[in-house]
Amino acid sequence: MKTERINGERVKVMSKILIVEDEEAIADLEKDYLELSDFEVTIENTGDKGLETAMAGEFDLVILDLMLPGMDGFEVCRKIREEKNIPIIMVSAKKDDIDKIRGLGLGADDYMTKPFSKTVLVSKIRAIIRRTQQYTTSAPSIPATATCGRFTLRLGAQTVIRGEDEISLSAKEFSLLYYFVEHPETVLTKAELFTNVWKSDVTDDNTILVYIKRLRDKIEENPSKPQHLLTVWGKGYKFVP
Repeated sequence: MKTERINGERVKVMSKILIVEDEEAIADLEKDYLELSDFEVTIENTGDKGLETAMAGEFDLVILDLMLPGMDGFEVCRKIREEKNIPIIMVSAKKDDIDKIRGLGLGADDYMTKPFSKTVLVSKIRAIIRRTQQYTTSAPSIPATATCGRFTLRLGAQTVIRGEDEISLSAKEFSLLYYFVEHPETVLTKAELFTNVWKSDVTDDNTILVYIKRLRDKIEENPSKPQHLLTVWGKGYKFVP
């Protein structure tokens, strides 16, 4: 469930999930389970149709299969990211790290390998939507902007202003940068980042590396020689505003 302001009052409404999955039996099972967990679900069975629906609708999250007829999940993810910051969970029967790294590199917020627990899927969906709402809510306890040095994070739009440049970030990229901004000049370990940004006790080094690279590509003037998001060898990372 999420909340929206209707006629001046904040009310609970179902979060909308788009499932893009070519195996109809799997898609139907996921839909049934998610609807029992109070989500509103739409299913598409091809990459082309999934992209069309994702771009035309207002969804809170997309569950995107990797192997799809026509346009594959990588291309769908890339095209969605060109226009929208909607959270994406990529799923695949493949266990290769290279697919996970590529998916995260294209902008997916998480990656799950089939078969997976429906309970884990629901938990991930709720956690991602909750983090996204944290930055888009109009609640007075959460500021509209957060400034650190030359960087200004616009929470409602999930963008960062660097000087005169406005940079769009995915939900997870924004969460990671926001955590760095909250702890400037502080060495943060991979385990600490995973605990506080991914809300997981299990650290995935590849995921951290992918997201650090993605942030550097977006916020650094020269990503190969970063001046703001620095590696502290043997310890972790430090944000220098």
